[in-house]
Amino acid sequence: MRFIMIGGFLGAGKTTTIGKLAQLYQQAGLQVGIVTNDQATDLVDTHTLRNQGFSVGEVAGACFCCNFDELTATVEQLQSDQQPDIILAEPVGSCTDLVATVVQPLIKFHNNIFDVAPYGVILKPSHGRRILGGDANAGFSPEAAYIFNKQLEEADFLIVNRIDELSPDTIDNLVGLLEHRHPHTPIIKLSAKTGTGMQALVDFLDAQSDANGTATPVGQRILELDYDRYAQGEAELGWLNATVTLQGQKKIALDDLLLDIIGRMQTMLTAENVETAHLKAIGSTEDCHATANLVGSDSVVELSHASNVETERVTMIINARVAIDPAVLEPLVREAVVGASGERDMTAEFGEVQCFRPGRPVPTHRIAVVGD
Repeated sequence: MRFIMIGGFLGAGKTTTIGKLAQLYQQAGLQVGIVTNDQATDLVDTHTLRNQGFSVGEVAGACFCCNFDELTATVEQLQSDQQPDIILAEPVGSCTDLVATVVQPLIKFHNNIFDVAPYGVILKPSHGRRILGGDANAGFSPEAAYIFNKQLEEADFLIVNRIDELSPDTIDNLVGLLEHRHPHTPIIKLSAKTGTGMQALVDFLDAQSDANGTATPVGQRILELDYDRYAQGEAELGWLNATVTLQGQKKIALDDLLLDIIGRMQTMLTAENVETAHLKAIGSTEDCHATANLVGSDSVVELSHASNVETERVTMIINARVAIDPAVLEPLVREAVVGASGERDMTAEFGEVQCFRPGRPVPTHRIAVVGD
């Protein structure tokens, strides 16, 4: 069973990339299972991928590295239920050191089950240009930028995503910055949104498969990592997962509601002068859903999946990852939801709300030397 893990910082486009990869593999006649990961339950990405018809297991409560046994148990459950040929795994966007704590342990302890693919990391262009270019106003603290750079450093290959949003000169500049920092790391350019370059990603992964007898060693770039600095960088993020039910007496446009809620959150966070890593919301009715997101403070709110429906009742999940105190983030999100729903004569009843700073990472395994 092939195990393909695609990492990258928050808002890099991991979920969209994995969804497109899964579609391509299914079109080739392969069975695909997906494993998502978050610091808490109620992950928008899990519901988004399930709504696309994929078999998805979720590892919640800690990153893959700190919940390794849950990762392998989730894969075993998918294997029992679906017999997948391929597992696509999406780690938490604020995590690094995954080669030492996930890739190498899978190879060491589960080599009889998995053909572990090269570990790919997606570059988020909006932050990549600023951090790699040495912009002092990159919007990240030095500790968060440290995590970002370490993610790139450990990758077997790098992906420049969102090329549909970039000029040719900007793409060339980004690739040049990456080649300067990581001269021996292959780079793939693609747009997960439009599908451009996705087949090149499949071809690259297939060319590195044990099944084809062409595999090269994977997971060779084990990091020298300051875990104190890593923990500090993660802890600078306010992390929110919330569920809410909206109910009204008249039908409202679901897509407009989601865009309004995320837009209100963006406006309030801009007023707080804080960096947004990502905001996501999925709104569901009995038979359809819509998804909206924001991938950075200076980005535009996007409707990543339109429903084109009107409804009186919406079940919503909201995820926010922002460099802000959780005690400020939660009431801000509540205000945005209540404001948008109130203008539509809807009530908003919140269910579970989890709002916190991520704890210090404590990996289940850490293999510091390849082959240990």
